[in-house]
Amino acid sequence: MPAISFQSISKSYPAPKGLKGSTFLALDHVSLDIAQGEFFGLLGPNGAGKTTLISILAGLTRASEGRVTVLGSDVQTDYAQARSKLGVVPQELVFDPFFNVRDALRFQSGYFGIKHNDAWIDELLENLGLTDKANANMRQLSGGMKRRVLVAQALVHKPPVIVLDEPTAGVDVELRQTLWHFIAKLNKEGHTVLLTTHYLEEAEALCGRIAMLKSGRVVALDSTSALLKSASSNVLRFKVDGELPEVLANQARITGRVVQFPAQDAHAIEQYLAAVREAGLTAQDVEIRRADLEDVFLAVMAGAGKASTAEVTPS
Repeated sequence: MPAISFQSISKSYPAPKGLKGSTFLALDHVSLDIAQGEFFGLLGPNGAGKTTLISILAGLTRASEGRVTVLGSDVQTDYAQARSKLGVVPQELVFDPFFNVRDALRFQSGYFGIKHNDAWIDELLENLGLTDKANANMRQLSGGMKRRVLVAQALVHKPPVIVLDEPTAGVDVELRQTLWHFIAKLNKEGHTVLLTTHYLEEAEALCGRIAMLKSGRVVALDSTSALLKSASSNVLRFKVDGELPEVLANQARITGRVVQFPAQDAHAIEQYLAAVREAGLTAQDVEIRRADLEDVFLAVMAGAGKASTAEVTPS
């Protein structure tokens, strides 16, 4: 039995003004199973449908078509059972301003019918660096601390399936390290984890398998190692002061002064560097590195419009 099963999920909304057609298809027959104990990544650009899919999983939105189960419990027809097996950390900072941290976690336990949960609450507070904030009012906490409390609230009933929707967006490095250490520990203990993130290095380091969404469709689904192996080349990376000629810029990924080219072989590397020299520019801090998940992600997104949803190898 899969931990989570998305079975041909579609979701349509009335189309915004200016768009053709009467409906907008946010999800288009998404099907995938996540095994018990997996650390699974769900990636995609803004608007790909990730949060919509998670909202359907959590029972906050109803799918137009299809079925979702959590450890065999249907999220619509058996909502109470499905929700009790699920812990969701949302993107938004949602909190009750009238309680301190410990009381907020006690009330959250009560929503699941759990009494005398203080030992687990203490463990959550310690592992998430909240022990010294246990008696602080939620309104007094920084944004990063509030996000830690959201994680604790999602875990307070010890759910076997944990869903993290952009949990480290806009937070400091310390929280990211603390959170991943704790979540990795829970995963090793058997908890299933579904993660959405724009920090692709996190997904590469943590997730054993990854699905990529674009325009509501699954455009890649494979193990992280297989996706990385699908990258057809290494990457030439260097810094440069000044603008590249358009013919070069169109082939590069440019971030500020950093320029990156796909580097199939030594001949291609020399051609790129020669072209840079001919443009009157100097390549600095030159290095060759292996393609990472960000390279694969960008290649998949670029090729997704041309490929069928069954194709997972970037063109």
